[in-house]
Amino acid sequence: MKILVAVKRVIDYNVQIRVKEDGSGIVTDNVKMSTNPPDDNAIEEAVKIKEAGKATEVVAVSVGEEKAQETVRKALAVGADRGILVKVDGATEPLAVSKILQKIVEKEKPDLVFMGKQAIDDDCNQTGQMLAALLNWPQATFASKIEVKEKSLEVIREIDEGLETIEVNVPAIVTCDLRLNEPRYASLPNIMKAKKKPIEQINASDLGIDTKPRIDQIKVEEPPKRKAGIKVASVEELVQKLKNEAKVI
Repeated sequence: MKILVAVKRVIDYNVQIRVKEDGSGIVTDNVKMSTNPPDDNAIEEAVKIKEAGKATEVVAVSVGEEKAQETVRKALAVGADRGILVKVDGATEPLAVSKILQKIVEKEKPDLVFMGKQAIDDDCNQTGQMLAALLNWPQATFASKIEVKEKSLEVIREIDEGLETIEVNVPAIVTCDLRLNEPRYASLPNIMKAKKKPIEQINASDLGIDTKPRIDQIKVEEPPKRKAGIKVASVEELVQKLKNEAKVI
């Protein structure tokens, strides 16, 4: 069994996001970048399945600029066998990423494709579902537990009402939830070994994919700052303010 894992380079979740003065976007220069957190869960699960003897190869793929090679290297340090970087300049929307991944899947012929449930930069939560539609593969989204069977997967997924257990045939697309596992830290020896693992670089234009954005970003601005709260002396005063000032009751 071969598992393809898609990983994305995003601004680190600990970084305070700042908007550019002209409102054209967010500041990314000299900002710490890292792997999208749910993608860490995806690569961890793929490596665990391989360590359990149920997979023979784990391939990490990223779509982005040249610097996204760092994200692929991290996946290799955690346990992926080799990497693929599809180079694209600028931001890439989920549909374009899905079409690129479709081409990579057709080339690599994996049995499973893992990825995070969504990226923390755009929060789109679309790529996995779009890829499943393009490939006409079954999908298991928001996976919090995965059990590999002979020709299928049993997946417990997070839903609004609680948990849902489904079974999907292989090949399949799986998007991973943060509760799926605890991603390991890459040890220094493994980081050094990862530098020798191969990363194939492909230009998106060579795949015949149009990566031009379909959405025009007009302006980016910070949300309004929250006003300071106040203390009230009694329940009666609270009700009065909710009714007459906040007008919520």
